[in-house]
Amino acid sequence: MNFAIDIKKGIDNLLFDMTIEEVKQILGQPTEEETIDNIYDEHTQVLIYEELEMTLFFEGETKKLNCIDVENEAATLFGKNIFSMNEREIVDVMVANGYYREDIEVEMTGERAVSFNDANVDFFFEEDALVSVTLGK
Repeated sequence: MNFAIDIKKGIDNLLFDMTIEEVKQILGQPTEEETIDNIYDEHTQVLIYEELEMTLFFEGETKKLNCIDVENEAATLFGKNIFSMNEREIVDVMVANGYYREDIEVEMTGERAVSFNDANVDFFFEEDALVSVTLGK
């Protein structure tokens, strides 16, 4: 699998709004599946692919892919390997491609989250090293 991130579209041939069945046809069976319930009694189906270092989230009545969390060091963004870049370099790449940082937050875990709301992407750093990317549609 090519781990090319396509802002607001998905990763490689995993596209937002795919069904669980469509994703499983591409990736096979996940390592783990779980359901998360929120306070509004809505259910999110989660597929975890440990070998690929990806977690996929499906929401809505028809359970469509709407969020991807990737920790795979092969991931690229705009043709660049982002896990080899520091926070400043990633911000520069995003800005050079027309996205502007909206928010920086330090999580309870100590991770630093840099969010680009116009791109629906969050970058999580530990000691200036990228540890995960969460993208949505």
